[in-house]
Amino acid sequence: MAVYVAGLIGVVVFYIAILVIGLIAGRKKSSSSDSQFLADRDLGLFVSSFTLSATMVGGAYISGTASEIATKGLVNTVAPIGYNLGIAIAGVAFAPKVRRAGYVTIFDLFQLKFGKNMGAVLFFNELFANIFWEAAILGALGASLKSIIGLDMNVAVITSACVAVVYTFFGGLYSVAYTDVLQLIFIGVGLILALPFVFTHNAVDLSRVEGKWFGSVATEHIGNYIDTFVVVTIGGIPWQSYYQRVLACKSPSMARNATLVSVIYSMILFVPPALIGLAGAATDWNATSYEGSLPLSDTEWESILPNVLQYLCPTVVSVIALGALSAAVMSSADSIILAVGSVVARNIYQNILRPKATDREVVWVFRICVVIVGALGTILALTVQNVYGLLVLCGDLMAVSQFPQLVCALWVKASNTYGSLAGLVVGLLMRVLGGDPVLGMKAVIKYPFYDPKHNQQMFPFKILATVCSILVIIAISYITNFVFTRNYLSHKFDIFNCFPKEKTEKCDEHENSAMLQLNNEDLRNEKSDKKLDDSQQ
Repeated sequence: MAVYVAGLIGVVVFYIAILVIGLIAGRKKSSSSDSQFLADRDLGLFVSSFTLSATMVGGAYISGTASEIATKGLVNTVAPIGYNLGIAIAGVAFAPKVRRAGYVTIFDLFQLKFGKNMGAVLFFNELFANIFWEAAILGALGASLKSIIGLDMNVAVITSACVAVVYTFFGGLYSVAYTDVLQLIFIGVGLILALPFVFTHNAVDLSRVEGKWFGSVATEHIGNYIDTFVVVTIGGIPWQSYYQRVLACKSPSMARNATLVSVIYSMILFVPPALIGLAGAATDWNATSYEGSLPLSDTEWESILPNVLQYLCPTVVSVIALGALSAAVMSSADSIILAVGSVVARNIYQNILRPKATDREVVWVFRICVVIVGALGTILALTVQNVYGLLVLCGDLMAVSQFPQLVCALWVKASNTYGSLAGLVVGLLMRVLGGDPVLGMKAVIKYPFYDPKHNQQMFPFKILATVCSILVIIAISYITNFVFTRNYLSHKFDIFNCFPKEKTEKCDEHENSAMLQLNNEDLRNEKSDKKLDDSQQ
């Protein structure tokens, strides 16, 4: 396939613009760790809401929406709707509380509550999920660039990753946030521009999808449907990529408001790819220049968005829209490498390996991690075939293992390392042993209504695993608190040192006064935050 030179030039110009804006934004502030990780906690409503939305609206969000609408209908396109619902819940219930505490990363909360080592253990699931996510979106972008402008996939993937790595390396969150603003605008403009050409193409006949576009859910799959929707909803809440922006907002109320505004942006940007997917399903592909096999295979349906752009739009328009897809991918890729680099530098290196590390040292560890994570995602994108399946599994694990940890760390005062570890093991086992048809993992635990023919659980077992994980964390935490603080069990068995002897001996004497002091401190913090919010308004 020959390279479309004009299209290649357009993509190169777009990449250069993103790189320049990222580098300029990064030069405006200091190179301290607070600046790199949290943009000096100085993001206002406009930039913070845009960067939050850009983090959500990635390549998978755009391409996945089009594919699901085209093949399964609106009712089965649960990811964008569920994910935005989850982020709205996070904005109201989680974001203000986390921002008020003033953490550097969300794993500060885990390390303070469950211990430094347990906090590091909880990070590894998110680490793998982030790398698989990066690989999946880079691979999808490479395939799109190859199909539309004929660019070699290896070149496309490596170039895209390098651009995101370079401006994140130098500018941290400042660079990522300001490039996200441009990327989000480009996503909207690029996809909306394509719509008139798509729907006026003579191969598109909407009567083909009349009565089918909404989709349906079979009665026997209702349990599985509810399971998927709930897991998608809660699965987006615990991610460091989200809390990085929350913690960078000027105040708790700003974090809440920016999140809710970003949800509105994201739902608006759900519409163009949904319409493109609908047009793809309504297309007579024999009436286009498409030369592949018909009917479309599952793989081709997954790429319906770039296929529609390539065969139903003028080349210039398809290249501009492809730039929108590139923007979506890069807005997610930079968030991934920024989040992982921040946690490794802060929670692994500084909090565990080098507690006396200088600020400059932490920044350089962060930058090295940015390069390594970018490289790992690129290598996986070019070598591993089923990255998307691993991404789905990791996303599930975030819901059934990480979400319970976050809930208990924030709202269960008695939660401790013993409960955290037990809840993590229970959640992981119940999810993994339930099998996974995407990865071909056979079910060891066969929940009610199990379908052996398709290796599929019909019972909402992921919700069950999440609830069980929360209950186990609470139960084990309260049991260990009771037996150690009341001296029913010797302190030599307190292997995680959650209950130092001298602290336990004074527990009863000071319990009421400590609780009163904590409540008074919370009240003072709330009043202080209210004054800050009022002054900003």
